Amino acid sequence: MLGLMMAAALATTPATGSTATTSVATADPAVAGLPEGYRLVWADEFETAGAPDPAKWGYDTVANRTGWYNEELQYYSANRLENAEVRDGKLVITARRERLESASDFGGQDYTSARLVTRDLHSWTYGFISTRAKLPCGLGSWPAIWMLSQGGGWPIGGEIDIMEHVAQEPTKIYGSLHSQAFNHSIGTGQTGSTDIATACGAFHDYQIHWTPQRIDFLVDGTPFYGVDNDNSGLREHWPFNTPFYLILNVAVGGTWGGAEGVDPSVFPQAMEIDYVRVYQTGE
Repeated sequence: MLGLMMAAALATTPATGSTATTSVATADPAVAGLPEGYRLVWADEFETAGAPDPAKWGYDTVANRTGWYNEELQYYSANRLENAEVRDGKLVITARRERLESASDFGGQDYTSARLVTRDLHSWTYGFISTRAKLPCGLGSWPAIWMLSQGGGWPIGGEIDIMEHVAQEPTKIYGSLHSQAFNHSIGTGQTGSTDIATACGAFHDYQIHWTPQRIDFLVDGTPFYGVDNDNSGLREHWPFNTPFYLILNVAVGGTWGGAEGVDPSVFPQAMEIDYVRVYQTGE
């Protein structure tokens, strides 16, 4: 994957025109790289053990029977602690080698995992979003922290990949934007990367700073890639001016995650998430 528009500096233009419908968090913790003037508007600190908070997270299971995208190998379960559980102050999303043949929507998969979404619950337009996570590195794991349009299909609605990681590149972190005009399926995806030596062994903050003019990608407050709005006014180019919802998942295999194979012996593999925080300017 090739980055088409590299950036050397973090854009600091305040986000305006927010259309987010969120509840204000009770605390106001800061994170590295937070721009001046931003306040916390939504967060999950994963403090209550058990299933993820249903007021904040739902489960995406729509393609279990037909098979998931990009030739992925997992079945995404719902309300199953073996795949998504809050414990010890963290959300743990675990991909396992197992077949849930008793599930009504079972599609023949040899692995299970979870795909959590804030769709139809919480969405945001612009802001600074930070998710602190520790990633799995077993061959075939493909964890992601990302966003899709609340109101549009793919690719016309757009996609913001805050963090993607594949086990065959254990230190590499990717950030990407996809639209109808710019996406990986036609070889025009806008993607950048950075090397984090401890991506698999330590927690890091995976972040975006999203304004009407630009989206920057950061790790631990340090920007590594950015894309400017070309101001063409074409939704095909820049659909990133409408509400987007968050997605947390661990895929297995697929055209990218399984490019060098899947090692069944390394599973289970888990992504641990310490918190998810959304900040906006309030303008």
